[in-house]
Amino acid sequence: MLDWARRRLASRSGSSGLDAEVLLGFALGRSRSSLIGFPELGVSAAETARFHRLVERRVDGVPVAYLTGRREFHSLALNVSPATLVPRPETELLVDKVLERLAPGVRSWVLDAGAGSGAVAVAIKYRRPDCQVVGVDRSGAALEIAAGNGARFGLDVHWVRSDWFAGIAGGRFQFVVSNPPYVRRDDPALTSPDLRHEPREALDGGAEGLDGLRAVIAGAPRVLAPRGTLVLEHGFDQAKAVRELLNECGFRVIETHQDTAGIDRVSIGELA
Repeated sequence: MLDWARRRLASRSGSSGLDAEVLLGFALGRSRSSLIGFPELGVSAAETARFHRLVERRVDGVPVAYLTGRREFHSLALNVSPATLVPRPETELLVDKVLERLAPGVRSWVLDAGAGSGAVAVAIKYRRPDCQVVGVDRSGAALEIAAGNGARFGLDVHWVRSDWFAGIAGGRFQFVVSNPPYVRRDDPALTSPDLRHEPREALDGGAEGLDGLRAVIAGAPRVLAPRGTLVLEHGFDQAKAVRELLNECGFRVIETHQDTAGIDRVSIGELA
């Protein structure tokens, strides 16, 4: 079955072998290590049919995370759904940069703007339970997933349904972190099989891909405490524009960091 699935997925996925193993394990209710260690265990006709359906949906472009309902992020197994973006490995850099800057033993306030599945907020709270973490999203369906992820790990994250910072009191947060929509509206990737199953509103950043970034950069100073820090994910070619926007909105000590692929991915600014 695995060989068939690998061949079937080869034209759709650059990780056809891994996808096949994950989907087979999910169909059988077994771990990947169990599949590898005990390949001789039997498979029922119903399990085979379920596996075939999963593979065909993956061929159609449905992300593996939506098929299994799970995605690992920052070493945490999180629930996801088509109401949320699938957390990407490069977004872990957002978490890392906040954790680097959180003073030890200080109860900082952190706001995740556009929380989606809650991946960033949950990861920060999990690593720094002493911090007060708030996650904001305009989607009620996404916040249900986020709240479930927080509860899964017993984390007291406060979730707020709001259009960016509209429902947030000002001047409290030492950190605002955000992965806003930043794909250009005319980018063919938005209609590609790899992205068309994910929520458009979480990807579409307007004509230049900067609408969400502008909204966060312009709105963050109101909710940040003095000398507060804004940490943003952006597209591979947007670092210069983001740095200029940060400067225009009163941020200083502006820097950009690359992800593991060497791509400019996260920019940071501190309020003057």
